[in-house]
Amino acid sequence: MKGLTPSALYMGILAAFVGYSASFAIVLAGLKSGGATEAQAATGLFFATIGMGLCSIWLPLVTRTPAAVAWSTPGAAFLAASAILPGGFGEVVGALLICAVLIVLTGVIPALARAVAAIPKPIANALLAGVLLNLCFAPALALGSIPLLMLPVLLAWAIGLTWNRLLAMPLAVAAFLVVLVFAIEPSTGADTTTVNWRPNLQPISPIFSLTSAISVALPLYLVTMAGQNIPGFAVLELNNYEVRRPFLIRSTGLVSLAIAPFGAITVNMSAITASMMAGEDAGQDPRKRYWAAVASGLCFVALAFAAGALTSLATLAPPALITAVAGLALIPAFVASITAAFGAADQLEAPALTFLIAASGTTLMGVSGAFWGIIAGGLIWILKSRWKRL
Repeated sequence: MKGLTPSALYMGILAAFVGYSASFAIVLAGLKSGGATEAQAATGLFFATIGMGLCSIWLPLVTRTPAAVAWSTPGAAFLAASAILPGGFGEVVGALLICAVLIVLTGVIPALARAVAAIPKPIANALLAGVLLNLCFAPALALGSIPLLMLPVLLAWAIGLTWNRLLAMPLAVAAFLVVLVFAIEPSTGADTTTVNWRPNLQPISPIFSLTSAISVALPLYLVTMAGQNIPGFAVLELNNYEVRRPFLIRSTGLVSLAIAPFGAITVNMSAITASMMAGEDAGQDPRKRYWAAVASGLCFVALAFAAGALTSLATLAPPALITAVAGLALIPAFVASITAAFGAADQLEAPALTFLIAASGTTLMGVSGAFWGIIAGGLIWILKSRWKRL
């Protein structure tokens, strides 16, 4: 405990606050779009927060690195943009379990890890950008349909962005709560006079199908690896920390497997909060900065018990406002992914095709466009690469 400096404690608390406030609306939107009831969404949010909290305590203590853990924000965005599966939320739970198994296998089988790493980065980023695009439209759509409710949130986000980009979403969430208090009639939402602070500990019966495995589980796995795990490892390596990739992947995969039956989104390595806790702001001694990640984990565990209240509050707002807040949180990720997707001037068509098909929301043979987008883009990438060598 001697290594727990005030700087590490402050940065850990700040990272937890920023990470949670910036993305809990995305997780709620993803769970509800997948067919979850209010109680199921609250339980899923609770276990997802507990999962990343426990990982954020355990992994830094074991590795002595600021190994920040978060839930799969791109995965939640993908669920929010996907059509409801025929089997309802049970089929989503089945897909979450399959995704968690794939992540565990990636940490166990080196060949699978190499196969994922072999996916061209522009293709992976184009897939991520396509998954995020529709949800990033939500703020503009809400501004047109509910301007008086959306404008304060948008202004708060813009003020935070110009001041410090890490404050953009916390200020937007604060404005969202103010809008709930002053601008929305209680009668327009659900009854929130009683809040279920205790989560439902009964697991949801999963439904497995080939369609959900290909349409949901596989794209969820790919965007989690490409959009969260790989950038999270890169941040730690950039700050000169030794990264035990297989161990970290296995660990987050096993925790994801444990919480998936309760409707919780996958947990994984984080890049944004890791960059906050791996730098000098978390302490002058790099060997002690892991305490910042531990402090963030303790905060996440405490925040988990707010899941019921937040879910109940969210029912007061129009769904368009909830998805708009989620969309604002995803704009930085969308900008980063779309920029990286078109970074190779000699390979523009392949990522463009991946992006357009993934963003279209189309289905072919019951399989989502996210899968077909990466297949089509990958084929074009291979054909162009081989043609150049001839």
